[in-house]
Amino acid sequence: MKKIAIIGGGLAGLVSAVRLSRMNFEVLLFEKRQYPFHKVCGEYLSNEVLDFMNREGLLPTNYDFPQINKFQISALAGQSLTMPLDLGGFGISRFVLDDFLANNARESGAQIIENTSISEVAFIENQFELKSISGEVYHADLVIGAYGKNGVLDKKLERNHLNYEAPFIGVKHHIKTDFPRDLVALHNFEGGYCGIVAIENDQFNLCYLGRREDLKRAGSVEEMEAQVLKVNPFLKSIFENAEFVHEKPVVINAFSFRPKKLIENHILMSGDTAGLITPLCGNGMAMAIHSAKILSDTIAEHASSEQWDRQGLEAAYTARWNATFKRRLWVGRKTQSFFGSKWSSKAALLVMQRSPWLAKKIMKNTHGKPF
Repeated sequence: MKKIAIIGGGLAGLVSAVRLSRMNFEVLLFEKRQYPFHKVCGEYLSNEVLDFMNREGLLPTNYDFPQINKFQISALAGQSLTMPLDLGGFGISRFVLDDFLANNARESGAQIIENTSISEVAFIENQFELKSISGEVYHADLVIGAYGKNGVLDKKLERNHLNYEAPFIGVKHHIKTDFPRDLVALHNFEGGYCGIVAIENDQFNLCYLGRREDLKRAGSVEEMEAQVLKVNPFLKSIFENAEFVHEKPVVINAFSFRPKKLIENHILMSGDTAGLITPLCGNGMAMAIHSAKILSDTIAEHASSEQWDRQGLEAAYTARWNATFKRRLWVGRKTQSFFGSKWSSKAALLVMQRSPWLAKKIMKNTHGKPF
């Protein structure tokens, strides 16, 4: 039986673990934390994945997840636009979804090794040797990198995106508030934007992308929110009228949306580790799930012989990933440049208001095609 090691237990890693285990591969998944846990994420899942998730049994059935069919966007001064979402989606927390998928992976036969960070991966004589920070050594025939926006392996692999500034931070709160449960909103502030969407248990996800420099200048997340985010009257109202469920937010520091190489030293990257999509023009959760499907299908197709068709596998995965995501990532990076400042966000909003066709086109790019 061929052994596959998956580094990282987010959506891409967990969906890969479930599917590959069902295909009778021996799967080891390494996760640096212990399930269940919260993580920075918009927690809005596009309906592009719905049929796939239902077919594969990858969604919990004991929750009534909010159905989202409207979108609102606002500029810094409070000008706003609300429009329907043709495809739409639903809200679900990563605390619930990741834990469900981890249990599903175990039931499918995967071995999940929690509280373990892989710090080194060597490719020697067509085999991989993995070393954890605490010194354990593991071996595998194939390795998938699904450790998220950044990780210790990025430095070891000297990945190219590390040569550029990583100017962004991500912050997530769970709140209780009076807000429509069929609406996902994206509110601009200087240097970033904040999303709010309903999730399970009558709660809402409040998650924003900001600048490291603003956090450094303010000295704390709370002070940055007061100085920067609350300039937008929509955000001021949300922050001042919400009940915050957790004492502290979840924060991720220092990341960028620079392009990344899909394969590094024969490690197959998936999800955010392969390419991070901007919140304004894509759904990172859906992209992670879809990339896991593409990768697991491609692995199955190239593993029929005693020896891996590694060259064929890598070429096929690259072609499929680029055909599915390359343009979506490019559009996201370009669209982001029009938002996150007082004047550009106002101008972009005015253009969208005056051109419903363009607004619809932009919204269409935030959702992929069902698969």
